[in-house]
Amino acid sequence: VQLQASGGGLVQAGGSLRLSCAASGRTFSSSFMGWFRQAPGKEREFVAGIRWGGGSTYYADPVKGRFTISRDSAKNLVYLQLNSLKPEDTAVYYCAKAITYGTSPVGYRSWGQGTQVTVSS
Repeated sequence: VQLQASGGGLVQAGGSLRLSCAASGRTFSSSFMGWFRQAPGKEREFVAGIRWGGGSTYYADPVKGRFTISRDSAKNLVYLQLNSLKPEDTAVYYCAKAITYGTSPVGYRSWGQGTQVTVSS
C-alpha cells in the first residue's frame, strides 16, 4: 500500500488545518491507521490513530480535545483535523499503517511522505 499525506501549511496560533492521507493499493479493512509527527531535532511521536474496522480512536495527551482523527471508508481516506493549533505543534506530520494499535513507529510498516505543519505565534 502507498500512502500520500497532504493538507499541511502555515497557520497562526489558534488556527486550524485538516490533513488527509490517501491510500492506493490494498484496502485498509483490518488495519490501524496512525498519524505521527516529527519536529526538528526530536523523535517521531504518535499523535492519533484509528481502527479502520471499528473506528475506535486514540490520541496522544498533548493533542486530546484539539485534534480529531476520522476515516472515509469509501474513499480510502484518513483525516486529521487540527484545531486550536499551538507553535509546539509545528512538525512534519506523517500517516502510517499498522496491523494493530501502537504508539511506537516501529510497528508501522507503510508510511506517507509527510506534510509540513508550521504554526506561528
